[in-house]
Amino acid sequence: MKKTLILSFLIVLVSSFSACKSEVKKDSENKVSKEVKKSQAAFSLKSATNDIKFLAYKTTEKVAVGGQFKKIDIVSGGEGNSIKDAINNTVFSIPVSSLFTKDTSRDYKIKKFFFGVMDNTKLLSGNLIIENDSIGYSNIKMNGITEKLPFTYSIVGNVFSMKATLDINKWNANKALLSLNKVCYDLHKGADGVSKTWSDVAINIVSTF
Repeated sequence: MKKTLILSFLIVLVSSFSACKSEVKKDSENKVSKEVKKSQAAFSLKSATNDIKFLAYKTTEKVAVGGQFKKIDIVSGGEGNSIKDAINNTVFSIPVSSLFTKDTSRDYKIKKFFFGVMDNTKLLSGNLIIENDSIGYSNIKMNGITEKLPFTYSIVGNVFSMKATLDINKWNANKALLSLNKVCYDLHKGADGVSKTWSDVAINIVSTF
């Protein structure tokens, strides 16, 4: 009887060690597979420094007000063996909450009374399409509407720079523009006493790889 108990104990003990070895092996296999998934591309937007700046305008004299978005998420693409390949077909989203103009009061007003008035605009999303060596376009979704935004670009060394002019009216956002102008009425007055918020916004994006 004792021999039987000892034999049973040894079988259970060996089985336990085997199971542990199996789990360790699975864990190591998972680690290896995760490492294999790391990008081997020469250029990646996820690891690049992306500087997204804009200029909006107020008063009839068209005084520029600068700002930026401090975060961009690369949803898909964004990798390639050249900078052009890394940019082309990239799908991105930009959280409105990352807007920054160095003025907390202004930031609050833009987020609440401009983007907050739009439909489903917690994010600005879109893609980037390169057409040739100097131009491309982005399909930008804002206010529940997707519209084409043409841009020009240049690549110098490891730096990609693009410029575009976005007209808010193309996204049917005049209501949001009026809302912002109302809350900033006095601040957007010029020497002529007229309060104005312009619908065009200059976009300047620089990605350093």
